[in-house]
Amino acid sequence: MKCIFTIDVEDWFHILGIPSAPALEEWDKLPSRVENNYYRLLDILSEKNLKATCFFLGWIAEKYPHLVSECVSRGHEIASHGYGHKLVYKMSEKEFSDDAIISKKIIEDISGQKVNGYRSAGFSITEKCPWFFDALVRAGYKYDSSIFPARRGYGGIETAGLAPGNIKTPSGKLIEFPISVANILGMRVCFFGGGYLRLFPERVINIMARKVLLDNRPVIFYIHPRDIDPEQPRLPMNMIRRFKSYVNLRGTENKVRRLLDRYSWVTMKEFMKREFIQ
Repeated sequence: MKCIFTIDVEDWFHILGIPSAPALEEWDKLPSRVENNYYRLLDILSEKNLKATCFFLGWIAEKYPHLVSECVSRGHEIASHGYGHKLVYKMSEKEFSDDAIISKKIIEDISGQKVNGYRSAGFSITEKCPWFFDALVRAGYKYDSSIFPARRGYGGIETAGLAPGNIKTPSGKLIEFPISVANILGMRVCFFGGGYLRLFPERVINIMARKVLLDNRPVIFYIHPRDIDPEQPRLPMNMIRRFKSYVNLRGTENKVRRLLDRYSWVTMKEFMKREFIQ
């Protein structure tokens, strides 16, 4: 079973759930660090001759179209992370559909490629959004990676299945890639992305990755460009959120390099082709 490396292409100020998070109307005025950080991730992948699935925020794609072009030219898979980085469970069905459709169109127009994959901001789907998957199918998406099958501050469906598979909706089928979690003493815990990846020791991540692989599931890792940037500006927030948002930024790049060396990797598109999930 292979692992899947994914990148949520956002900037340093796209942190959810804090009062100091700038509104979309303010993003243009802020200094950006996504270009350098994303190029660093692409260069690491190029050094190791590996491909990733890159979920672009539509706003980022629109402002920095060369990042989408560079992603495509290096052979990575492009996908959508929505446009305005809004929590799904705080949007109406129409607001969500509009956001998912415009993001897809922007990325497709820049790349000249079909965008089939979607991941919501902060894995923010819950059982309170029963329209979510049908809206994605109607927007033209073929697969999704928004389910966080464990307890989470925003989003999370604790009873969701753990393995990739089909979801039936009134408008057709959709393939779901739940983010990887391991079962620890009856509790589902993520070790493989964002703050979890930065926080947990590499030895623990490898033990838990082995558990997931032995369960015949791919380990889906996810990272943001800001996760490897110790010099990024800090947003005001309480101590707990500050710890979660900025812990171990300095050591994450080397951790990622070693993880990339340790495992075999495919994109989500390649995984679907290999595992005949249709």
